[in-house]
Amino acid sequence: MSEHGFHVHGPHDHAVEHAAHHGGDTFSNNIAVMTAILATVGALFGYLGGATQTEAALYKNNAAIAKTAAADAWNYYQAKSIKQNIAEMAASLPGADQERFKAQAARYDADKTKNRTEAEKLDKQSDEWNEKSEHALHTHHQWALATTAEQIAISLAAITLLTRRRWLLSVTYVVAVIGFALGAFAWFHVDPLGALTAGAGAAH
Repeated sequence: MSEHGFHVHGPHDHAVEHAAHHGGDTFSNNIAVMTAILATVGALFGYLGGATQTEAALYKNNAAIAKTAAADAWNYYQAKSIKQNIAEMAASLPGADQERFKAQAARYDADKTKNRTEAEKLDKQSDEWNEKSEHALHTHHQWALATTAEQIAISLAAITLLTRRRWLLSVTYVVAVIGFALGAFAWFHVDPLGALTAGAGAAH
């Protein structure tokens, strides 16, 4: 290892270097330009994939917070229910101050209703956050697939450049287009597999 360290070249680096050494080679120049575009698009897809993964984690955290708050509200609901039952039982005892215990039971019943409403509201919020998290995670997977497709296309372009096999260039284009399509699906929040499954279910 030299004192200046070393640098690992990727497929795009090799394509650019090859084009630089064959300046008059149109085939090499075209592939170098194509790999530069694919590398840029792949980097963008990777960034967007990371962003949606962060969103999914944030939404999941919000869902957990809402679920914990809902559990607390349900606990208060149970506690007020117990106190209400005790007050109602006390009101039925001989010689008890029935008016006072009935008033307590009514107050506990009102508090219990508020706690139940709050708990149901928080449970709904938790479900909504979980749904958002699942959607963001699915979009993240789409971005990841799109990024992988562009990386494969770049590698194929490098192989095409080294072997001079023009048929490989067609394969490279196909893989790159697949990557673009996956990126478009992620950008517009389209789930082609889900749509096909829903269509098949409707047909039956």
